[in-house]
Amino acid sequence: MTAPVSAVPGASPDAGTAARHLARWLALAATPTFAIMAVLTAMIGGGPADMLCGAGQGALLGGMVPMYLLMSAFHAAAWLRLIAERRRAVSR
Repeated sequence: MTAPVSAVPGASPDAGTAARHLARWLALAATPTFAIMAVLTAMIGGGPADMLCGAGQGALLGGMVPMYLLMSAFHAAAWLRLIAERRRAVSR
């Protein structure tokens, strides 16, 4: 199987490594970012965006805070992968 970078003319393997490294850090940044957004939205309130995004205020998953919490949970896989890698490295 070929790496995705090899399909791009003129791309070096170093560029592919850098892109994967950047993507990994971006994945790690997503979970705390969404968690902070959930806390700030809960504390400050959504403002005018709640009129658009929180149409189902009576619903269990209505509003922006549950949405940010769900997004944070879905992006937690990168953190779980990092923790598993660290534990494997320590046990060796």
